[in-house]
Amino acid sequence: MISVGGLRVHAWVGGQGDPLLVLHGAGGNRGWTRWLAQVSERFTVWAPTHPGFERSEDADWMDGIDDLARFYLWFIETANLGRPHVLGHSIGGWTAVEMATMSPGSIDRLVLVAPVGLKPETGEILDIFYFSPAQLLTMMVHDSKTVPEWPELFGRAPTPAEIEAATRNREMAARLTWKPYMHNPRLAHFLPRVTNPTLIVWGREDRAVPVECGEQYRQGLPNATLTVLERCGHLPPIEQPDAFARLVLDFLGGGSRR
Repeated sequence: MISVGGLRVHAWVGGQGDPLLVLHGAGGNRGWTRWLAQVSERFTVWAPTHPGFERSEDADWMDGIDDLARFYLWFIETANLGRPHVLGHSIGGWTAVEMATMSPGSIDRLVLVAPVGLKPETGEILDIFYFSPAQLLTMMVHDSKTVPEWPELFGRAPTPAEIEAATRNREMAARLTWKPYMHNPRLAHFLPRVTNPTLIVWGREDRAVPVECGEQYRQGLPNATLTVLERCGHLPPIEQPDAFARLVLDFLGGGSRR
């Protein structure tokens, strides 16, 4: 548990090398999964659980992703991470971008995995609150049979405590992202400020956030590249963990500045 401004959040921490801050999506913090174990061989991973999610304390005063972004800039200072790389998935990716627009010098490299935050020009972002968690899970991945950790992560019925945590996650996610839904209409205007090297990763078959949003981010961020994984949905780190870990390590360089 790490206290930031008096708010205690649960975090997974491990590995060796330069710090990498990992921000999870609306589904919650899945813990020390396969790709994280690989990346942690060359980086010290800090994977906190957002306030209001799972084991972290509530933050009733938060009502937008911009609040979460300011919180994690504070987290970086509190944890003495220096100038870490930041990787964010979905709403975590949106949070990472907002952090970078606020204080680009606080972050080294950015990895954005199917981030929300920009409104698609032609398609639309899936209303995740319309579906039950079970329905939503099948829509998040392209093919559950190809997900290596599916049995460990999703292969049994959730316990009452896990159902309660999932409900809490949904409530906090709704508070942070509801109006306007899953995007910030002003964000695109601030993207040119973010000159940090940025890797954007998307699944070709993402049914939650259209791939076109990846191209919008690539065009808006001055130093960004977009990699699209075939036969992959909205969860690249879980669906293709080995390929995803290689992408991250290749992009971040794998070395240590210390």
